[in-house]
Amino acid sequence: MWSTAALRAHLLAAGLAGVVATSREESLRRYRLFAARDPRVLIGIDPERTWEVRDLVELMAAKCGVSADPADVSGHDVIDPERTLAALDAFAERLTEVARRAAPVLLGTGHPHRLLGFYGGIADALSAAGCEVLTPAQGRCVDITTRFGLRTYNLDYVRGVALVRGPEGRRPGGATGAHTHSPLPVRLALAAAAEAGGPLPELVIGDHGWLCGAGQLGFEAMGPADTDDPAPFVGEAEGSVSVVVPLDDGVRSAYYLPLTRYVLNRACLSQ
Repeated sequence: MWSTAALRAHLLAAGLAGVVATSREESLRRYRLFAARDPRVLIGIDPERTWEVRDLVELMAAKCGVSADPADVSGHDVIDPERTLAALDAFAERLTEVARRAAPVLLGTGHPHRLLGFYGGIADALSAAGCEVLTPAQGRCVDITTRFGLRTYNLDYVRGVALVRGPEGRRPGGATGAHTHSPLPVRLALAAAAEAGGPLPELVIGDHGWLCGAGQLGFEAMGPADTDDPAPFVGEAEGSVSVVVPLDDGVRSAYYLPLTRYVLNRACLSQ
């Protein structure tokens, strides 16, 4: 069992919070792209208001704890571990409610090499609690524009968690998948669930396009995000995303497992 104090220490030691690997330069670059409404950075969110770079800096300072000074343009970002812990507690509260109702859920990740284990443990616990963990559109193709041009991926599920695979990694059930920020996979999955007559998820848990794309379509959505991804935090500020957990999303996959144990314990879903 992970106490709040123990998890806070882990967040700092693992680089999930505190001084993180994400650079201030990269975060500001992506804030500028978001302000210009570049779809590569919107990742499924259609902002209701105009967000200038200074607005995004203020928002990310409030949500994550990064520097609020626009003149601070170099070095590493900082995530306040207290904000991460508060968001994890809110995340756990939503898991408790979903499990109490045995509601259907959909989980997906654009970071399978890092976050698959985090989501897989949650999927296992929700399934054990009676929730239907949905797997719509398995094996279906989705075309995603990348820096290398248009590529065709396949939607697959591992431990109940959706991910996409490129042409070089289509072994069904394997643990590897492609890194993507695209909202197209979640749109495909939700459309397939609707076409099949349901059920539709009452909660979508994921990152990047899975989080933002589902929230933009009106589904309750929650998940983690790094300081260089302003879209989920804008979605949370505008009400299209339920809970965003600020953390570095690029550390070793094993470092996220204590977070899974913490939220499941808080949600009374530990197995």
